[in-house]
Amino acid sequence: MFALSPQPRKVRMSLPETAHSTPWWKGAVIYQIYPRSFQDSNGDGIGDLPGITRRLDHVAALGVDAIWISPFFTSPMRDFGYDVADYCDVDPIFGTLADFDALVARAHELGLKVIIDQVYAHTSDLHPWFTESRTSREGDKADWYVWHDPRPDGGPPSNWQSVFGGPAWTWDARRRQYYMHTFLKEQPQLNMHEPAVQQAVLDVARFWLDRGVDGFRLDALNHAMHDPLLRDNPPAPEDGRVRTRPFDFQLKTYSQSHPDMVHFVHRLRALCDEYGAGAIHTVAEIGGDEPQADRRAYTAGENRLNSAYGFDFLYAPLLSADVVAATLERWAEGPDEAGGWPSWAFENHDAPRAVSRWCAGGDMARFARTKLALLLALRGNAIIYEGEELGLEQDTIPYDLLQDPEAIANWPLTLSRDGARTPMPWDESAQGGFTTGTPWLPLSPQNLSRAVSRQEDDAQSLLQFTRRLLALRKAHPALRLGDLTDCRAQGNLLSFKRTLGETRILCLFNLGEEPVALPEAAQGEVLLLVNGGGDGALPGFGSIWLELG
Repeated sequence: MFALSPQPRKVRMSLPETAHSTPWWKGAVIYQIYPRSFQDSNGDGIGDLPGITRRLDHVAALGVDAIWISPFFTSPMRDFGYDVADYCDVDPIFGTLADFDALVARAHELGLKVIIDQVYAHTSDLHPWFTESRTSREGDKADWYVWHDPRPDGGPPSNWQSVFGGPAWTWDARRRQYYMHTFLKEQPQLNMHEPAVQQAVLDVARFWLDRGVDGFRLDALNHAMHDPLLRDNPPAPEDGRVRTRPFDFQLKTYSQSHPDMVHFVHRLRALCDEYGAGAIHTVAEIGGDEPQADRRAYTAGENRLNSAYGFDFLYAPLLSADVVAATLERWAEGPDEAGGWPSWAFENHDAPRAVSRWCAGGDMARFARTKLALLLALRGNAIIYEGEELGLEQDTIPYDLLQDPEAIANWPLTLSRDGARTPMPWDESAQGGFTTGTPWLPLSPQNLSRAVSRQEDDAQSLLQFTRRLLALRKAHPALRLGDLTDCRAQGNLLSFKRTLGETRILCLFNLGEEPVALPEAAQGEVLLLVNGGGDGALPGFGSIWLELG
């Protein structure tokens, strides 16, 4: 027992199956690549698939298990690929299907699995399915999208709001009906209640599985089914929260999270299992005000998805011991005890860089190390976003250079997602080795100073630290697969154990800038010591992993 708090939080994540039966994705570390910003191969200032292939050696050298590539499909790029106009082809700015096949082949040569996005909640308004659906109320695809007559006064069918601002309904004069869109009006909502639509997207999944992909990240999955009765959402409670978008002023009770989505999840899992038990990894993005029920519903049991992740940390304004402990407790009450497996991310293409969000004005270099040590000590899969291994900061993009439609629509109240999408700095040249042309977003001096070339030969760099950390996690099955128990938070000190069989690893993290005393029970073989320590104390942003006797 530790003298850290009167009682530990009741977090216990269940013992995994034995190592010999463990699928490749269990406990995996996944590296997210945002194609526009990783590497440009042709000088147009936009990253592409051949560029990713060129830089896969860097990813493999980190020691990760898989890459997740954000959308590269044919698209008008109103939402930078999440508005898909052809699910089964590559947009010309990213390359060709042959380029994708070459990428998969090279990744597999390097021992990397390949995960790609699937976007089932909506398409582009330029997708042929929508072009046909909007022409007639009687055609084969008439019900492939969410259409409805206006209210008697001509208004939208419900009060649902769009993430990007304004009603989630747009009038279409061709059908003389409204169509639903949770995001941009150029992203009409697929009607996933329709069996033919479900079969069509399953055929898309099979197309990519046949091309050799090893898994799917399922975008906004709990947004993909609505209440067919179109009941109005209730207002959000007055809780003191600052709201910047109409979307935030209501609970999404009826516009998302319909229980019938679980039946589609069963069908998708069955398709993936045709390619070998445990061979294909499925991870759902689950957002919303109360995501725990959806995470449990989509991942519990042997016939649903493998994993899910939410925005617990991605949008958290503070990384504190209490925040981490409370988040782990919520997950333990959800999919873990019900048979699911969590995934964790501190950064991604939609969220501000964590070092800027959680350590603005502090010692970012020290904080970045302990942040990564915490991410890789949590039970579940870890997702590292491109540049996180370099400690990249959030860039400030002036209004005239903004690309992000959400930031443009809600300026200046919404923090631009562009600040986390700026190009990878491979060297310290003006274009960062990313392109020979003009990059689609600017590279900042502070992030150019963290370039791969600068960190590659520095034994003390964050890049080299990340490689050592990943090797350590891989060498200790308790960190990759073990239980997480005895989670405690006292002040800035967070502690928990990772256990597997007879192995027990105590992980302690000081999430503040001032030193904290270690408990007397912190005795054992030191596996990892981050940012120094001694004399029974952890320094500011220090952490330690101890194998207990």
